[in-house]
Amino acid sequence: MIDELLQSLIPLSSPPSGPGWNHASMVELLGDVPLRPASVLIGLREGVQPRIILTVRTSHLTAHAGQVAFPGGSRDAADGDAVVTALRESEEEIGLDRTLASPQGYLDCFETISGFCITPVVACIDASARLRPSPDEVDEVFEVPLSFFLEPANLRRYVMEYRGRQREMVEFVHGGHRIWGATAAILLNMLERMKRA
Repeated sequence: MIDELLQSLIPLSSPPSGPGWNHASMVELLGDVPLRPASVLIGLREGVQPRIILTVRTSHLTAHAGQVAFPGGSRDAADGDAVVTALRESEEEIGLDRTLASPQGYLDCFETISGFCITPVVACIDASARLRPSPDEVDEVFEVPLSFFLEPANLRRYVMEYRGRQREMVEFVHGGHRIWGATAAILLNMLERMKRA
């Protein structure tokens, strides 16, 4: 299962630079505006049943409060590349020791209505890694089996209206957590690259 995912990734040697796979729909919503680079970590916790690491953002944040998200954020000038950003943000948000993360490749870039172009970095996380949420940014860290996302019945599609336009959306619901928005869209891209969607 992990091998199937890893074989579908964009190699570390060829990082994607954008535009995002959803660029056309974002131009319709936002216009052709400059986007800020950001990076998220799709952490695959190794073990008998590999799991994807997710967070719940704290309720007091000004953007995406209370939403399920991958650890990640804006690229700092000192970061250099998407991998460094993803590992730095994961260390800050969930206490992930970067020496226990082994980057494997990328998913396609994704553009958000909040004005970011996100590069998703996929990394294998050692089973022994201890994670602790930073209370300033994260209320909870939880893990979902990779197999859950690979089960077609767990992918829910719906349509929502945004700025007078109909948008096709996807979501997953696991253990009381609603996974939607950019996080669900990035997971959909993972499934599409694996030819599972």
